[in-house]
Amino acid sequence: MRTMPPRPAEVISRLRSAGCVFAEEEAALLVAAAATDEELETLVRQRVAGVPLEQVLGWAEFCGLRIALDPQVFVPRRRTEYLVRRGTKVLQARRAAGAVGIPVVVDLCCGSGAVAAALAAAAGSLELHAADIDPAAAACARRNVLPLGGEVHEGDLYGALPDRLRGRVDLLAVNAPYVPSGMIGTMPPEARLHEPRTSLDGGPDGLELQRRVAAAAPEWLAPGGHLLIETSRQQAPQTVRIFAGSGLSGRVFSSRKRDATVVLGAVAARRSKQGR
Repeated sequence: MRTMPPRPAEVISRLRSAGCVFAEEEAALLVAAAATDEELETLVRQRVAGVPLEQVLGWAEFCGLRIALDPQVFVPRRRTEYLVRRGTKVLQARRAAGAVGIPVVVDLCCGSGAVAAALAAAAGSLELHAADIDPAAAACARRNVLPLGGEVHEGDLYGALPDRLRGRVDLLAVNAPYVPSGMIGTMPPEARLHEPRTSLDGGPDGLELQRRVAAAAPEWLAPGGHLLIETSRQQAPQTVRIFAGSGLSGRVFSSRKRDATVVLGAVAARRSKQGR
């Protein structure tokens, strides 16, 4: 006996019963995404089972772009749009200062490559690179970054990058995981069950990856280059201290609208022997 296709009202009811706060909006997206009644039923079942909406649809909206997204790949957060905004300002300031050449931008811990794609859309011509340790994320990022003329590298932080980038990076944009290990279990099921732990777990205090990123950043940054990293409001003072310990200046920027915090750093200027 053939199953009757779900009707929009039924889809909304099932989503609402599953705890989806924006059931009406989600139902409209699922209906629009399905080519057949059977496909719609499959999508609704996945969403009701707790799979993130973006993974069900196969894309996420980010900075006005539609970012391709695969199952089990980190879903780009709206708060990270603030990282892109600050990164765009850094690149614009570079151009305003008369810098020559195409800026080299690296999206480290890139996930789907959303930050790289959004910076390319907002900041114009770039030599664009993205890197992630997770093979699924790297494969997904290639779908978003390669069409823009960028490159995607797979590996652990800087170990993924080609040596020719050493000392040439103008903007190192990083959304490394910063959730403390002990807090992973308190995260929503959508995240802890359907996103890789490597994209969430920042170590005992949440700052383990930030330390590793900051420690090697001076080797990869070009003269005048910047490291821009997402963190939390509570962790920001510690992030600044981590930057300082690696010879980087650190300045905190926050957006209440996005509930977002980033730290921007550059290689700290060295004083002369006369103390100037």
